[in-house]
Amino acid sequence: MRQALITGGTRGIGRAIVKRLTREGWRVAFTFREKDGAAASLASETGAIPLKNPALDEAQAGALLDETIMRLGHVDALVLNAGVSHSSLLSEMSLAAWDALMAVNLRSAFLVSRAFIPHMVSRKAGSLLFISSIWGIWGASCEAAYAASKAGLIGLARSLAQELGPSGIRVNALAPGVIRTDMLGDYGQDDLQALAAGTPLGRLGEPGEVAAAAHFLLSDKASYITGQVLGVDGGFM
Repeated sequence: MRQALITGGTRGIGRAIVKRLTREGWRVAFTFREKDGAAASLASETGAIPLKNPALDEAQAGALLDETIMRLGHVDALVLNAGVSHSSLLSEMSLAAWDALMAVNLRSAFLVSRAFIPHMVSRKAGSLLFISSIWGIWGASCEAAYAASKAGLIGLARSLAQELGPSGIRVNALAPGVIRTDMLGDYGQDDLQALAAGTPLGRLGEPGEVAAAAHFLLSDKASYITGQVLGVDGGFM
């Protein structure tokens, strides 16, 4: 049985990936920070294992590795999905807000991947998947910090693909477009309609569509795919 850890699994894209992988027969663990009720509900629905660990420092990342291995035995796939958003002009963003966003979106991905890589190298197998964003490719007004963090994930994924390929480990990234999750909470209805209208497919994306792409990249069907960034964006540019 394939086994995976997904960071940030209680909502949006992370939740959809947990549900998709368990439906496909994977054994899954997922991390969460605060939403105990949502985590318990998802665990009950899917059989996935909830792990309350934000992995924001080295000790937490190490503890996450230990608990994951204890619960799963080994890890075939690591999905770095945990993330937060921030919308403002960069000139109005505080240093504290910048640091908090980078800690979750980029620093945690570094800490968790660094902790788990030796385990995968020892097995000469595994797959890492970073959940980035189209903003990490194109940038976006009032989303500079978020875009910078997501661009960092793309650089990390492409570099690790080269580092880890000789060990049989694949590393890819997804760049979702405008997906219908609670991260769109700051957008008004007119903004959402404009985003949908600006997408060639004429609608917003659904978390399940991103999860389907994640499952593909983690599966044997993508066995010769590494170092790639797959857009799930309806053609949005």
